[in-house]
Amino acid sequence: MARMIISTPHAPAAIGTYSQAVKVADTVYLSGQIGLDPVTMKLVEGIDAQIVRVFDNLKAVAEAAGGSLADVVKLNVYLTDLVNFTTVNEVMACYFAEPFPARAAVGVASLPRGALVEADAVMVLGG
Repeated sequence: MARMIISTPHAPAAIGTYSQAVKVADTVYLSGQIGLDPVTMKLVEGIDAQIVRVFDNLKAVAEAAGGSLADVVKLNVYLTDLVNFTTVNEVMACYFAEPFPARAAVGVASLPRGALVEADAVMVLGG
């Protein structure tokens, strides 16, 4: 099966050896997003702003792939402090409606660029 690379200027450019997303058939694998502003490529300040920016970035990549966050079937969230998990749930409710995607939340020691949160996703189109 052919792989299609997804890229959009509405999400931060890749800062390493990866693509923003890769589409194979009807499945789109969205790379991890941290709270980088796509224009300045600087990390937004504070956990609340970073969580919002992460979901805005994922939304932009999902749309560039021809879908939306409603098409996400699996979401992984990485937090440097699990005390912020409640805030993730609150913000996530603004971006996702039932039925919610499957999700994992993982506490990690650190993230790229000193980010406080990162999320990646798997999306299925036309489902």
